[in-house]
Amino acid sequence: MLRTTKALMLATDVGFVVYFSVTGMGLIPAAWAFADYANPLMADWNWSFLWIDLLASATGLTSLWLLRGGRSRGEPLMLVSLVLTMASGLMAIAFWTLRGDFSLAWWIPNLYLLLFPIPAIVRLTAAPRRPAPTSG
Repeated sequence: MLRTTKALMLATDVGFVVYFSVTGMGLIPAAWAFADYANPLMADWNWSFLWIDLLASATGLTSLWLLRGGRSRGEPLMLVSLVLTMASGLMAIAFWTLRGDFSLAWWIPNLYLLLFPIPAIVRLTAAPRRPAPTSG
C-alpha cells in the first residue's frame, strides 16, 4: 500500500510545484480556470495555498528520498506531508462548497488531494501489532 502512496505522492508533490509555476507565469487558459479566476480576491485565495502545498511537497519529496535510502525517519515525514496534502484538499473543497460552485474540473483534483492520503495515514498511525502471547 505504501508503494502506491509513494507513487501518488511523487506525482502530487511535483504537481504542486508545477501548478504554482504555471499559475505564476500566467499560463492557465481562462477556459480551464476556476470561477472568478480574474478576481483579485480569488487570486489571493488561490495563492494562499502556496505555502501549505509547497510545504507538503518539500516534506513529501524529502520523505521519499529518506525512505529510498532506507532511513526510518522518512515515515514520520511522509505522515506530515500526507496530512498537509489532505488539509489542502479539504480547505479547497470546503471553500467551493460554501460558494456553491460544483465544477468537476476543480472538485476532482481537490477530492483526490483529500482522499488519496487516507489509507496511508491510517497505516502510518496504526498501533504496531503485538504477537499473540505463547503459553509456556
